[in-house]
Amino acid sequence: MLTRIEQQQQQWGGSHNAIDKWLAERQEVLVEYCRLAGLPPFEKTDRALPQKKDIQSFCQLLMDYISAGHFEVFDQIVMQCKENGPNSLALAKTIYPQIVISTDVALTFNDKYAEDSQVALHDNFDDNLSALGQFLEQRFELEDQLIETLYSKHS
Repeated sequence: MLTRIEQQQQQWGGSHNAIDKWLAERQEVLVEYCRLAGLPPFEKTDRALPQKKDIQSFCQLLMDYISAGHFEVFDQIVMQCKENGPNSLALAKTIYPQIVISTDVALTFNDKYAEDSQVALHDNFDDNLSALGQFLEQRFELEDQLIETLYSKHS
């Protein structure tokens, strides 16, 4: 996924400041996700849960990314899609509700782990992190469709 983000930054980079910033935030979220999950290049040697501060840091990045999407980028993309015609607007209206599902999953993860002082008691952490990762991957693909629509109409 990190390779895909780099390709997207090369493809869409410089076309829109909000999108550039958002893709950089996406990369940060993904790197921290890999670190928490013990995925390459951050493979864990033990099965211990991540440190609470690492979980909190990831949750903060995740919430910042989700907020930027909902309150900055999506609004701009939908406005541009309206200007691009009914096909672009229809795509935006179809994709946005699907993105909201991943937002709910991210918020639930954040609520469960960001401030919990008893993270070690949650023996489902790895399962919850894995499920979040799957929703994030789907979200990134949907967001990319919106960005591609915006980019293709304004390049």
